[in-house]
Amino acid sequence: MLISVQALRALAAWTVVCHHFMQIFFDFKARGPIGQMFIDKGAVGVDIFFVISGLVIFLSTEGKALPPGKFLLYRLFRIVPAYWFYTLLMALLVVFAKPVLPDQTVDWSHFLLSLLFVPSENPGGYGIYPTLNVGWTLNYEMLFYVLFAWALLFRLQVRLLVVGALLFAVCQAWTGYGWVSQFYRSDIVYEFLLGIAIGMLYRRGWIRPGLWLPLVGISGALLMIYHSPPQPRFVVWGLPSAVLVMACMALERFFEHNRTLKLLGDCSYSVYLMHVLVLSAGGFIAQRYGVNPYVMFVLCVLAIAVGSWASYHWVEKSSYQWLKQRVDGKTEAQPSPALSRQKY
Repeated sequence: MLISVQALRALAAWTVVCHHFMQIFFDFKARGPIGQMFIDKGAVGVDIFFVISGLVIFLSTEGKALPPGKFLLYRLFRIVPAYWFYTLLMALLVVFAKPVLPDQTVDWSHFLLSLLFVPSENPGGYGIYPTLNVGWTLNYEMLFYVLFAWALLFRLQVRLLVVGALLFAVCQAWTGYGWVSQFYRSDIVYEFLLGIAIGMLYRRGWIRPGLWLPLVGISGALLMIYHSPPQPRFVVWGLPSAVLVMACMALERFFEHNRTLKLLGDCSYSVYLMHVLVLSAGGFIAQRYGVNPYVMFVLCVLAIAVGSWASYHWVEKSSYQWLKQRVDGKTEAQPSPALSRQKY
């Protein structure tokens, strides 16, 4: 992946961290303009994630005769192990360390649905959220992966249209299924299409290196995010997120070969999954022992940074490589003409 996109993904993850810091430590009550900004706009990191996800999936499958089933397997190998690990950890903390997460409740049927990426009402009574609350975004990701797998059956030039049509069919046209359809009816799902479109533009050479124009684009996108109302999300946060992604890609020559930014991007998924657990523990300690919340936040940031690095290497990377080798090894042992030439 482009290092500039990795850097933006890391920034998006840490923006979400700051958003949840304001929630957990201050109950979304601002302590100054910066705090208010993270309360109101910090969730835009999710929109950036979705645009980047569409971009990455398009670029990683371009020019490859990848069967839909194998594509889905690789996506599951990449997403599921770490998500299941932190979902289980969340459930254990709720059961055995209730004061750390006083508003959380574990219902085992809901827990199972969470592991299977099925949206369901959280037993805590605050909406359609899985056991690991931040996992609500992964329900959308999994839907996108399933629909994109179907699009792999079509030629590259029409995949954007195919995915768009399938998203509309699932999220808009199929109604009458209660809270399931309500969850997927959000316009946030169409931000994946923005990522695919950016990938198509990039491969056609329409996103050119630059400096001043990308900087103007970044400034305009940030101003739109900052001054816009919260809805419609696709317009006021999705489109500016797409501009940020394109602008960063145009600035790639200033980021390339930067190993630190690459590492930060690599660790961003673990940052996203674990940060609520760390912040919740930090909030409990700060409240119980009277620790300054900003001092505790610094300690939480350090814990998340170190923990996400370890998680990326020992949970995400190792599990993905092990599972992928099992599938690829089986394929090599029983080669077929359709699969023997493919790599992901």
